[in-house]
Amino acid sequence: MDRAKTSLSEGSIGSDFLQLDVREAPPGGLADWLAGQLRAAVADGRLPVGSRLPASRVLAAELRVSRGVVTEAYQRLIDDGHAAGRGRAGTVVVAAPVLPPAPAHIRPPSKVITSMPGVEVFDAVRAAPARIDLTPGVPDLTAFPRAAWLRAERAVLDELEPSHFGYGDPRGAPAMRLAVSHWLARSRGIRVDPGGIIVVAGVAQALTLVGEVLRQHGIDEVAVEDPSSLGARQHLHHCGLATPPVPVDEDGLRVAGLRAPAVLLTPAHQFPMGVVLGGERRRALMRWAAEGGIVVEDDYDAEHRYDRAPVPAVRSMLPEVLYTGSVSKLLAPALRVGWLLAPARFRDDLVAAKRFADLGNPVLAQLVLARLMETGELERQLRVVRSRHRRRRDAMIRSLATDLPSAVVHGAAAGLHLTITFDADLDDVALAAAALAEGVKVQPLSWHRQLPGRPGLVLGYAARTSTEIAEGVALLGRLVR
Repeated sequence: MDRAKTSLSEGSIGSDFLQLDVREAPPGGLADWLAGQLRAAVADGRLPVGSRLPASRVLAAELRVSRGVVTEAYQRLIDDGHAAGRGRAGTVVVAAPVLPPAPAHIRPPSKVITSMPGVEVFDAVRAAPARIDLTPGVPDLTAFPRAAWLRAERAVLDELEPSHFGYGDPRGAPAMRLAVSHWLARSRGIRVDPGGIIVVAGVAQALTLVGEVLRQHGIDEVAVEDPSSLGARQHLHHCGLATPPVPVDEDGLRVAGLRAPAVLLTPAHQFPMGVVLGGERRRALMRWAAEGGIVVEDDYDAEHRYDRAPVPAVRSMLPEVLYTGSVSKLLAPALRVGWLLAPARFRDDLVAAKRFADLGNPVLAQLVLARLMETGELERQLRVVRSRHRRRRDAMIRSLATDLPSAVVHGAAAGLHLTITFDADLDDVALAAAALAEGVKVQPLSWHRQLPGRPGLVLGYAARTSTEIAEGVALLGRLVR
């Protein structure tokens, strides 16, 4: 082995090797130099938050320095809060150092949270390492039904005709559209002919297709709830549509405030406040639609309910609604499979938009998912994750009561996230940035607002254990105090 250079052991930090050259160390300053090298590696992502440093004796042997040098360097990282000793688990990176401003491509993770986020911010935050990721909208990915998926895939491949490997219907595989029609009838009370269903790459693509077609029909703005999903607004903006805000209260969207020709809403579990569109508001929305208004319904989190009865989809009462949903929150976002119900008025244009976007979704995944739907496996999966998500929601509520007792909790009856708001004059963007610098990832509520409102945080709980949730909320409590 080269005496001067070494790579940290793969078993400790993963497959990315960190090259250290002790010849660069100043005389008598090995511990200072080594601590600085490790901090730099944490800051630029070579040592991500959550990774384990190699045992001090192993690194000392590889560098051919005394074990005391390595131990002292590790202790300095612990003292300044960037690492933590975990007993037999070793020394673990828990936070990235906050460095002076740098060019965007090498900026530390805490700098990616800004008060006016663009699309690039979402990408940067998604990629930023975090010890505890409380990003909303992410299900428990460890619960993905791998065995059931493999069984269904084998069965599909055994039965698949060679012709299925060619180009198919841009609306989606007939078996998938039939399965979706049955699924929506069972779970959401929606009666729809399979011919009116378009299989899409998640709700995101559905919004893009709808945005393009509405523009073709001369519509240049789609009203949105306020607060509402920043990501959804960005998709509409990309299509050249304005998104005038309409306030949300405890009964959902204030329909009387609608002035635009179309509206996008999440009536079953409003994002991010978690309220349900009330009965009188639904009736007002139907009257507004009868006068020519166009309703786009994102059936967000409709399956994940804990303390309330199922809420009917608006589409079940109003056939002209442009309705979209997906399996991203039930199975995994990586599948990129969802559906769009296309009323006759827009159907041909939406199918054309899908055709020219990608010629249709991959067929094999559609057929596997269709089989899971038709055999009852998807319902069984929903029961499994609903129980697990409920326990994690309860853990977050307990932790908030202990560590953030002044915060108001919203949306606990359903979904995969909670929203909390504060009465105090608090900068939620600065709070989220400070949390990320300490290894906990959350979203500031102000990201999702266009109108003034109380500060807060949007906290996902489905993808984290109860212990992680408690630790993350405790950190938020310390930062607020």
